[in-house]
Amino acid sequence: AKVALKGVPICGCLGDQQAALVGQQCFGPGDAKNTYGTGCFFLYNTGQQPVMSRHGMLTTVGYQLGPHAPVVYALEGSVAIGGQSVRWLRDNLEFFKEARDIEHRASSVKDTGDVYFVPAFSGLFALYWQPDARGVIIGLTNYTTKAHLCRATLEAVCFQSKEVLDAMNQDSHLPLALLKVDGGMTSNNLLLQLQADILGIPVVHPDMSEMTALGAAIAAGVGAGVWRDVTQFPRQHVSQFEPQIKPDDRDRRYARWREAVQRSMHWVSSEEHRRLSDAGRKKATVVFSLGLLTGVVVGVGLVLALRRN
Repeated sequence: AKVALKGVPICGCLGDQQAALVGQQCFGPGDAKNTYGTGCFFLYNTGQQPVMSRHGMLTTVGYQLGPHAPVVYALEGSVAIGGQSVRWLRDNLEFFKEARDIEHRASSVKDTGDVYFVPAFSGLFALYWQPDARGVIIGLTNYTTKAHLCRATLEAVCFQSKEVLDAMNQDSHLPLALLKVDGGMTSNNLLLQLQADILGIPVVHPDMSEMTALGAAIAAGVGAGVWRDVTQFPRQHVSQFEPQIKPDDRDRRYARWREAVQRSMHWVSSEEHRRLSDAGRKKATVVFSLGLLTGVVVGVGLVLALRRN
């Protein structure tokens, strides 16, 4: 069979989140990136020594740019519900027609009206690991509008991100000076301003949105000899969002969020949780069996086709 790329060398190989870390040029210990999609995915550069987390994070390889370059390690964490919560407002509650419309709606109010949303649709993951938790919207009054709920949804993404990044700070003992961001949700400027306010550090967003592709290109460029070291990589034009709220306000809002998280816990009874877990295992078994059967059928078909040829 003819292969279009026959003879073309493979010069770089990175996982998608590691590629985004390289694309964001997080090359120093304490550099971190967060990719905002359906969920949120963090990588936090810890340097040439792996750091074992005590707060539920994963220790992973960040990158190695060349066979003789040192291996750089990272802490990895994730938020299960990021953009999914916006989709829930759009599809389930029909708050707006397009996901991007949430920015305009949320910007029409100056705050959430003391409303907090914990989108624990399938339990709480890092840092809590509470499968019996469920989503809550707390603080509702006659004053509350759709706009307040939209803003609370964006803040929920930011509060969850803060929890993960605070844990990484504690694990690594490398204070985060700024956060580099990418992903579909980062087209929302209000989200990025809220994130800067809630973290208390600048949030940096590159004009180029495809950081994973850029990281893969950088790795390939190193492998092909286009660049010798990280100082030669092309710099990206960025937008920077600075914190605009006072520390007391930030601490108060975060404390209220943590209180709302506690209210979401232990909603599902032990018996119901066991029943749901059993149902989930049965569903997974069926999916696995179907996948296995499909694999066998495809494999047999491939063998027969090869024999014919």
